[in-house]
Amino acid sequence: MAYRKSSHSVYDLKYHLVWITKYRKRVLSGAVGVRLREMLRETCKSLDVYIEKGHVSADHVHMLVSVPPHLSISKLMQSIKGRSSRKLLGEYRHLKKEYWGCHLWARGYFACTTGNVTDEIIKEYIANQEVERDRDDEFGVEGE
Repeated sequence: MAYRKSSHSVYDLKYHLVWITKYRKRVLSGAVGVRLREMLRETCKSLDVYIEKGHVSADHVHMLVSVPPHLSISKLMQSIKGRSSRKLLGEYRHLKKEYWGCHLWARGYFACTTGNVTDEIIKEYIANQEVERDRDDEFGVEGE
């Protein structure tokens, strides 16, 4: 596992992201899909987001991304969906006819964290710290 570093943090924050076109229209194939991929790469690079893997389907997009800790997923998705919608609708006339309301993407998105360890392993690690605590307390303090 390769950790990423910034000036004050070391991190490995990965998310699986999925979002769909409005009305699930199959408009992301061919040149539009290639251009979208290029835009997603540009946007992510400008935000210091690393794309581990991605796929543009005709009506939705999947990405596995590594995100710096200062960037929320909601801000990332706002940037990705907003920029790509504005640019694609501006560059492709046939899309503007399909989406006369200026919205290429459906509202919302799917986001799920990923990791190399399970919740149970993390709970066990925390439980095995040198902490005396109440049996019923799930949040211990050393020296309490």
